[in-house]
Amino acid sequence: MPAVQQMRAPAAQMMDIDGLKSQAKSLNPVVGFWDPLNLSGGEFWGDSNAATIGFLREAEIKHSRVAMAAFVGYIVHANDIKFPWKLAGGYEAPSGVSPQALWDSIPEVAKWQIILTIGFFEFWRENSYILSSEGEAHYMRGGKPGYFPTFSQLPHPVPFNSLYDPFGFSKNASPEKKAKGLLIEINNGRLAMFGIMGFLAEAKVPGSVPGLASFGIKPYDGDVMAPFDANFHIF
Repeated sequence: MPAVQQMRAPAAQMMDIDGLKSQAKSLNPVVGFWDPLNLSGGEFWGDSNAATIGFLREAEIKHSRVAMAAFVGYIVHANDIKFPWKLAGGYEAPSGVSPQALWDSIPEVAKWQIILTIGFFEFWRENSYILSSEGEAHYMRGGKPGYFPTFSQLPHPVPFNSLYDPFGFSKNASPEKKAKGLLIEINNGRLAMFGIMGFLAEAKVPGSVPGLASFGIKPYDGDVMAPFDANFHIF
């Protein structure tokens, strides 16, 4: 019981709906709080509303970061910017194809490397022991949404100890500066989510996204929604 109480103690710091509305105004004073499905009022998996809000905040930050990386990566691949050498196994990325087709072309072992690496990052972020070793808690138990632990707990030291700040540029930043940076990150991430979906839609249905037709988005005749298909096979 004491261990459980110690784990739940930070819950007093968790954000409620009023805090979520206040943050929404800071993110976008014009739109403000917008939750048409009332997700913020839920209690997912029978947990508390505060834990649900923590989950939703973490989900948005994570998706924002993925979308920003995807947006930049899409532009890089669409312009045939790549390593000037063949990769392991003699694989050489094709030129003149869409980023989606490029993914289709890579060997299965490379796809598994990517998937397992992402899986490791997920495990590391969700691990309560790793978080507690740095004085943090899980985002559904009072921890900071968006916080990613360092790699200090790995059995072997790594050259860059932080995933999002490997060079330690924000290590000594004030709490106010970090909070402002997080707001900027979320807004940029929201734009990136629209941006990457715009690229995918324009590649699948040319002319479907006004303004993108003139950028020469390479068409893709595959199924970008395959992961949502019941008959989907990863490879």
